[in-house]
Amino acid sequence: MADLILRGGLVEAMDGAAPSERDLCLSGGVVVDAVPDGAEVLDVSGCLVTPGLINTHHHLYQTLTRGIAQDAPLFGWLQTLYPIWQRFTPDHVACATRLGLAELALSGCTTTSDHLYLFPNGVRLEDTIHAAAEVGLRFHPTRGAMSIGESDGGLPPDALVEDERAILDDCIRVIDAFHDPAPGSMCRVGVAPCSPFSVSTGLMRDAALLARDKGVRLHTHLAENDEDVAFSLERFGQRPGDYARDLGWTGEDVWHAHCVKLDDAETRLFAATGTGVAHCPCSNGRLGSGIAPVRAMVDAGVPVGLGVDGSASNDRASLVEEARQALLMQRAVGGAEAFAHREAMALATTGGARVLGRDDVGTLAPGMRADVAVWDMAGLDAAGSWDAGALLLAGPRRVRDLLVEGRRVVEAGRVVTIDVPAEVARARRLVEALA
Repeated sequence: MADLILRGGLVEAMDGAAPSERDLCLSGGVVVDAVPDGAEVLDVSGCLVTPGLINTHHHLYQTLTRGIAQDAPLFGWLQTLYPIWQRFTPDHVACATRLGLAELALSGCTTTSDHLYLFPNGVRLEDTIHAAAEVGLRFHPTRGAMSIGESDGGLPPDALVEDERAILDDCIRVIDAFHDPAPGSMCRVGVAPCSPFSVSTGLMRDAALLARDKGVRLHTHLAENDEDVAFSLERFGQRPGDYARDLGWTGEDVWHAHCVKLDDAETRLFAATGTGVAHCPCSNGRLGSGIAPVRAMVDAGVPVGLGVDGSASNDRASLVEEARQALLMQRAVGGAEAFAHREAMALATTGGARVLGRDDVGTLAPGMRADVAVWDMAGLDAAGSWDAGALLLAGPRRVRDLLVEGRRVVEAGRVVTIDVPAEVARARRLVEALA
């Protein structure tokens, strides 16, 4: 975390001011007004400099199962993949996490959540936490769970569900061991039962009580597609938003993934309670779930961030592409003026920070953490671009440099914290062993 000056670039700080050509000074892991003489200077001439992007929903373990069930909707897709995931080991999860985080880093992401909800063959949440520490991204792991198997009317196979008391006990264990609520924290743990169709009403309620007792955030999937809503109406006699409200799953410490099928009343509920949404446009398109009413959510005041979702349903992990897709989908349903590029960038930065409960990332204002993405605008994909908005409309799609807490994670277009080729080779071996 040496003193560093980024010089010569166009800084888009996402702090309400227009982009400007100026020095960006970093010291002690934060953005500062100035640094002492003799600080290292990083030449970013011809580059756009932005806050690191923020990913609010991912299933990193899925990085080893891309391109499967290519034409299936959500429930059929899950039922195809469950038997494969059932064979995963800690090595599979750790490797998938390192690869997924490296891919996110190259797309400009400095902070990411993760939703791990199955724990076969000795897998534990710390398999992802230790991998994230190796890569160097700011990490929000959530301890997910499934407790209702097929024999009890749930979706997952019985072999992948856990005892509910054991789930809650393990949530306490990982929070006590790894959660850091301090400013600048590199690891904040959340509680995240997988979905209303894979856990009991009792577990949903108890998880909310536990999370609030521990002072951590709550996360799950909600209203993802028509099947999801139909299940809620049949099983609980309520729409998903009403079910969430009645079990304590609304509030500023809660965020839900997808919410493609929120109706107007549910949108008003989320706005009134400060309940967040992780919008996953690429995954929603891949699974044919629909286009989430993001314009209505933003206008109502719902906190909205972006998520790449799992690499088995996207099937990539690129935050900058997610922002572009969010922009295009809202325009596809609302017209060319329905959503601006700066609004899409806000979803990927300040919006994501709000959803994850962070007031120390998302902008490049003095005092904020030194999480910085540097985009080289001199290449082919940005040729002919006129302004900063072209980052989403044209490119590039990979960063030149990425700093987290002032430390280099990507340098000259290459992840420098782990050996990516070795990790790719390891992934190939692990996948071949599953085939």
